[in-house]
Amino acid sequence: MLKLSKLTDYAAVVMAQIARHPEQPHAANELAEAVKLPRPTVSKTLKMLVRAGLLASQRGAQGGYHLARPAAQISASDIISAIEGPVAMTECSHADGDCSLFGSCGVAGNWQRVSLAVGTLLDSVTLAHLAQSAPIKLPVQLPIQSVTLAASAGIEHHHTVKDPLA
Repeated sequence: MLKLSKLTDYAAVVMAQIARHPEQPHAANELAEAVKLPRPTVSKTLKMLVRAGLLASQRGAQGGYHLARPAAQISASDIISAIEGPVAMTECSHADGDCSLFGSCGVAGNWQRVSLAVGTLLDSVTLAHLAQSAPIKLPVQLPIQSVTLAASAGIEHHHTVKDPLA
């Protein structure tokens, strides 16, 4: 089964909670209570999200955590990458991949297409979308239909993915 870690899921839940109330700083205790997660887990995700540049923190009586940029400018891919690392389906699907079978496996190009399609879809879903209670509408054209690979210049993709909520 292909699935995200619980910590990544929790990070998205915490980020969505902050995005619903962007005008105020959020203390770790308050966030833990609001999302019904243990404080140590929330604290761990907050630190990782700050380190990734998705959240900013401020100390002091009026301190807390807030989004480093607007929710519409933070993608699901950004959140996943902050916790899991680069989004890639296989070892050969990301720039730093190191697969001993790359030259002979015969499926690397197709796995790269799948990985790019998944990445494109995750890039198209924003924190603003995740923070809404309404279900996200997926684009009619799936990203894999418009993903191409450059034969010798590394991975490149071109996409025309519509806003999932449009």
